Amino acid sequence: MELFLSLSLFLICVFGTGKEATAQKFSKNLDHYIKTIVNGTDQIPAKRKVVLEQISAYVYQALKADKKANLLAICTHNSRRSQITQTWIATAALYYGIEGVQAFSGGTEATAFNKNAIAGLERAGFLVQKGPETNPQVHVSVGAQQPKWRMFSKKFTHEINPPSGFAGIMVCSDADKACPLVPGAAARFSLPFKDPRHFDNTSVQDAKYDETVKQIAQEMFLMMKYVRDKMALDKK
Repeated sequence: MELFLSLSLFLICVFGTGKEATAQKFSKNLDHYIKTIVNGTDQIPAKRKVVLEQISAYVYQALKADKKANLLAICTHNSRRSQITQTWIATAALYYGIEGVQAFSGGTEATAFNKNAIAGLERAGFLVQKGPETNPQVHVSVGAQQPKWRMFSKKFTHEINPPSGFAGIMVCSDADKACPLVPGAAARFSLPFKDPRHFDNTSVQDAKYDETVKQIAQEMFLMMKYVRDKMALDKK
């Protein structure tokens, strides 16, 4: 059954919360990609780790208080970095078996989920089906036998996203400056990534999108590992 409202981590109910990656039934390529990501988080700069730790603290406290934590990745067009961030937040939480985390994304305006960003996720191992529309409905899944996530470009205020009680993660500088306050947000974090669109239609286009996909993946996995570690301490 398709998940029409978000990249909901209610998928945990399907996969279970046992061992990490091997229990999640990721595609072979995605499983391999994730292993390289998990082993490469030491490359993340210290300043960005501070922000990731802050986001993880928010997620941990929200899960303790309400058993849910909504994270909304915000960029200008909701076409590249915010969509990639949404995908990796959900995947990382799934990998670490963290129930209650739900990932969303939106822009200050709606355009379309960019084809180069979609291709970058495909090269990482996600299974993708793209519709023919101008702003296509893109179905993304972690494996052939797993539910599909329906994604498309939208404003962060779109009804598909939570109206309140969420953490806004600003993943581009323009949106960060344009939205010093995010309506309805319980918390706001600045975590901008470089925009790969500057390399569209160049000889290094795919390489630059792959760099963006990898960087976002590493940071979202480290952030969710922080959450996992905090939760593990509660059990001791």
